[in-house]
Amino acid sequence: MTRLAIVDAGPLYAVANENEAFHQASVDVLSRSDLQLVVPAFAVAEATYFVGRALGPHAEAAFLTGVGTLEVTGPTPEDFERMAELVEQYGDFPLGGTDASVVALAERLEATVVVTLDRRHFGAVRPRHCDAFELLP
Repeated sequence: MTRLAIVDAGPLYAVANENEAFHQASVDVLSRSDLQLVVPAFAVAEATYFVGRALGPHAEAAFLTGVGTLEVTGPTPEDFERMAELVEQYGDFPLGGTDASVVALAERLEATVVVTLDRRHFGAVRPRHCDAFELLP
């Protein structure tokens, strides 16, 4: 059975950077056939920035080519409203726009799995559609 999983920026960056501590774990989870991966456009933008900054334009170009094979989705007007609510609600973290976009997309698609390296934020956020997210890897 395939489960829907929303992908945060951290694992995307870790896959691109072989020196990243969570590189292999990220490769493994993003390669799972039992997960249907959906990536918020904000997460792609954030990961692209980090790849380019840390690894240079050649790696950034290769990263963008790879991302083109994934299901990437932009926020809806309702997602932007929810993202603003989340940023305000979790302002003491702070929870930024990219993390809020992951939560909003997960809520809209009723996904309970989030692929992230950010256990602090996603472990604390209480989504509307479930008690808590299942965090991978």
